[in-house]
Amino acid sequence: MLSRPRKRPSLIAVLLGAMTLLLSGFACSGTTPDTTPRTTVTDLLGRQVQVRIPVRRVILGEGRQLYLVAALDTANPIQRIVGWRKDLIQSDPDTYGAYLQRYPDIAKIPTFGGFEDGTFDIEQAISQQPDVIILNIEAQHATEDARYIEKLDALGIPVVYVDFRNNPMQNTEPTMRLFGQLFGEEARAEAFIAFSQQQIRRVTDVIEARQPPRPKVFIERIGGYTDDCCLSFGNENFGRFVELAGGHNIAGTIIPNTFGQLNPEQVIVADPDQVVVTSANWQAFAPGGHWVGVGPGADLVEARRKLQWFTQRPAYAGIKAQQTRGFHAIWHQFYNSPYQFIAIQQLAKWFHPDLFADLDPDATFREFHDRFLPVPYEPGYFVSLKPAQAQP
Repeated sequence: MLSRPRKRPSLIAVLLGAMTLLLSGFACSGTTPDTTPRTTVTDLLGRQVQVRIPVRRVILGEGRQLYLVAALDTANPIQRIVGWRKDLIQSDPDTYGAYLQRYPDIAKIPTFGGFEDGTFDIEQAISQQPDVIILNIEAQHATEDARYIEKLDALGIPVVYVDFRNNPMQNTEPTMRLFGQLFGEEARAEAFIAFSQQQIRRVTDVIEARQPPRPKVFIERIGGYTDDCCLSFGNENFGRFVELAGGHNIAGTIIPNTFGQLNPEQVIVADPDQVVVTSANWQAFAPGGHWVGVGPGADLVEARRKLQWFTQRPAYAGIKAQQTRGFHAIWHQFYNSPYQFIAIQQLAKWFHPDLFADLDPDATFREFHDRFLPVPYEPGYFVSLKPAQAQP
């Protein structure tokens, strides 16, 4: 017997149910709704949003937004987080483990699915009584299609969009400023931005002054996460990092957007001098895969052993990088964090070792941790097959 199709709840039904949850939450907690005046902020889509600041209860639309939060709420980075997507736990388990050891209550933060794949539970989010929900801009289309913004706005829950993935060199600083405004930590955000700018200039000033020949570079994106070849970056994200570090991104003229794919023949014809694989600990997604487990506290001997596998990929047959062992692996999460300055410094050391012999990205990252983050620095973010450039 065929069952009747289930009707989707109407917007009114969703709002009534959500309002019931919201009011019952206030009753159980013994609190009353916050009547603090709202301040207008501008998000990364240019939207004018009214938010009560400083926010006290925050839902992070991506767990890796913790990278920014921790630089502002350094004493206790989880104190305002009342819900988040579980991507940090799965995509960066080593960083999550470091914070879990320092802040065991992080394990109690409610997790939810993504807006993009339709697994976000709006009623669960509303029950947490957030002052704001912070989403990455790539969630825009899904939230618009599902009318999440209208549903949340009707309940007085603002949504702001941020970006440090699609156009990080343009949007990371305004994203950090927006976080600083929301959290009431503007001065801290500006100190973070000043540090990042200073560290990037340690590379770009030298490249501009010396104008060295630019090696041809291929970035293999998410190496080992999938067997597909050859995922890469266009003129943004790691593609832009390569150019700032004094290299030439061979995919820059082929991939029109931030992310894309070359076929193996295109890589062989381009004949890159160096190949940089972005990778990480992806045991949660590809158990026992070819990924190179670089990241905080990584076993770099094992990472170097796994990097060797990439030299035999058909896309690299006979290229200069294969002949000179010009293969490197770097932590993939630099693509999705406010730490791009570290990636740029390390790429510059690989591309121009003589020019940047005195530059130490590990020391830079350690200083950053000491000044801005609550967990100690653990090396392991990059590795190379070239003995003179290998880490450690």
